[in-house]
Amino acid sequence: MARIQRRAIRARQAGNGQGPAHSSKRVRYIDDGSVELAPSSVTAAEALDFCHSGENRIALSLYPTPDEADIQELAEAWDLHPVLVEDLLHARQRPKLERYGDVLLLVVRSALYLDSAEEVELSEFHILVRQGSIAVLCQDHRWIDGTDGHEFAESISNGSLQQHQMLLKDPQLLRLGSEAVLYRILDEIVDGYAPVLHGLGIDKEQIERQVFSGDAAVTERIYRLSQEVIDVLHSTASLLEVVRSLDDGFKKYPVPEELETYLQDVTDHLTRANAQALEYRDALSQILNVNATLVAQRQNEDMKKISGWAAILFAPTLIAAVYGMNFDNMPELHWAFGYPAAILLMVGFAAVLYGVFKWRKWF
Repeated sequence: MARIQRRAIRARQAGNGQGPAHSSKRVRYIDDGSVELAPSSVTAAEALDFCHSGENRIALSLYPTPDEADIQELAEAWDLHPVLVEDLLHARQRPKLERYGDVLLLVVRSALYLDSAEEVELSEFHILVRQGSIAVLCQDHRWIDGTDGHEFAESISNGSLQQHQMLLKDPQLLRLGSEAVLYRILDEIVDGYAPVLHGLGIDKEQIERQVFSGDAAVTERIYRLSQEVIDVLHSTASLLEVVRSLDDGFKKYPVPEELETYLQDVTDHLTRANAQALEYRDALSQILNVNATLVAQRQNEDMKKISGWAAILFAPTLIAAVYGMNFDNMPELHWAFGYPAAILLMVGFAAVLYGVFKWRKWF
């Protein structure tokens, strides 16, 4: 968790260092499935009034870079519970679902894989839902696809959003109410885990080959990738609890049956993502064990070689040490062939030991 917080803090600091000082809030009005951009000066109270001014109307308030003033304005307009406001102000919440009266709070995390650094960037989103209204706060000042919050806000204003960034592109779905917008957000977040897991899977395969190549740096890489996989596993597991709780809540409230089917599709995708992350965690644990075994085996082979050469060098060293003691009465000390015989004995002894160790495959 601490590592995720440090990343989020870096991202937030980067976002605070650029862009305009005024609120980046963007509001979309949805009238019977038809979407239009609300005036830039619209307040949270005015957006709420729009929902109550007609049938089948939704106001989506997006806060790409929320600040305290944005949250306080939203809290006053929606009459939010103080505990809920506290969560919005301080963020750093684990994925959860809580209900405060007629307001539903969802805390979710999206994931983005940085292949060059082999890191998973997790972005936190707070989603508030009530009848006819939905507010999305990008607590890490990034959109689901990693786009900087200020850039995303400008893209909304000038209409240059990419196709994959558009949440409100299905009028028929939007007619199902604010829960339909919530479904689209959750669907985008869950779909974002697929490329992350794909990137982690490629790195896992690379590590498997690296382990058997004998690269000494692979151990640290295994640990680092395991940390990223665990982060994804925690996020998917927590988000799965949120989605299942939401599905249970939908059964208690008047939610269109078609929307329940859509949410079940999100649950299925998220279940597969969670299972795949769990599989990667177990696989990396096994790879780490295999790597430890191979390292120990290589060290054992090295010790065999070192011990063998030590034994081979010990034989001539022993002979040389004996005849180097300079006593007067020593066998063969004054023999003319003593020196050649000693050398021959040293070489012969070493050759025999080398042959024995070679036969036992120590070399």
